[in-house]
Amino acid sequence: MSQMVPAVDVFAGGGGLSLGAEWAGANVRLQVDLDPIACQTLKENAKHHKGEVLRGDITELDGGLLRRLAGLTRRDPLIIIGGAPCQPFSKASYWTDPGDEARYRRARARGEQARRPWRPIKARPDRRRSLVSEFWRLVDESQADAFVFENVPSILHPRNQAEFKRLLRSADTAGFGVSVVRANAAEFGVPQRRVRIFVLGVRGEKPLPPTPTHSQGRATESGRLPVVTAGEAIAPFRDELFFEPEEVVHGRWAQHLRAVPPGSNYKAHTAWAGHPRPTFETETRFWNFLLKLRPELPSWTIAANPGPWTGPFHWDSRRLRTPELAALQGFPSGYVFAGVRRDRVRQIGNAVPPPLAQRMIESVISTMCGRAARQVRRRRVPLCDA
Repeated sequence: MSQMVPAVDVFAGGGGLSLGAEWAGANVRLQVDLDPIACQTLKENAKHHKGEVLRGDITELDGGLLRRLAGLTRRDPLIIIGGAPCQPFSKASYWTDPGDEARYRRARARGEQARRPWRPIKARPDRRRSLVSEFWRLVDESQADAFVFENVPSILHPRNQAEFKRLLRSADTAGFGVSVVRANAAEFGVPQRRVRIFVLGVRGEKPLPPTPTHSQGRATESGRLPVVTAGEAIAPFRDELFFEPEEVVHGRWAQHLRAVPPGSNYKAHTAWAGHPRPTFETETRFWNFLLKLRPELPSWTIAANPGPWTGPFHWDSRRLRTPELAALQGFPSGYVFAGVRRDRVRQIGNAVPPPLAQRMIESVISTMCGRAARQVRRRRVPLCDA
């Protein structure tokens, strides 16, 4: 049984990673975020988050200050956790970018001949890219024993991988054992097919990636549970007590949405799908345009900043209610998100699903505990009970 290993969340947001850390056996002593609404969310969920909440810019903090604010000395163990803003690295970002590369992708999607641009793919300027390096700086300055970093899979795209590789090199140089994990949240009990990249680091020892607990296949793999479906997750919120005015869909594409079958998207209105009077060409819209859930499957990825026609929508042709969105991310019932609907959706969509975070952080804590047990004979204080 692990003791409560101190942790600091440096991109706390709505609290998904912190919540998973608490469930994993960590004691989140400090949560930092620049967004005042996210900070309010953390404070309103005091029964889940016991630590201090700091509204601040991590570029203006240092590792020693993090330890002091968390009530820790240099000798205390520490895990730094954080999911740096993913917007500069997201697939949506490079789909919508102007330029030759975007034109090439769209032409190929339409089945047209296109020549790939010879110029190297360059990332457009975005100061948030540097926050990956800022995360590592705080790990290094605080002399943390371990860290967990999270981001979108497209951080591995050629235009983004320089920042990612820099993080791995820095951790290796500092003596951390590192595992890079590509994880689908549905395989860890979250009712959502959300793929994310995690970097698990422990000083002096490489942590083992966690083993999936749920299977997406028709035949459940040995020892695994069936995935949790969207229908199961949001069933408690079907009552009109949870009605939100914003869930009602009206406007330009409302009739098109109603004609989309569950599990499909705008492609239902293309010649590719056999529509007699197609409205769209396939592969010319982003994949979640008019996208609907299927109740017997996990949800598609929840977007943080959806447009009016960005799914997933409910199979009843309405927008999802915010408690439904939270449930699809794996948040416990009754967890409060501050702000108007747009603020709540943004926080939920940006969050790390807590059950997924739990399994990643459990792996790190387990490695720390094993290492500490081997150091007992050297009179060091162990992190875990015998």
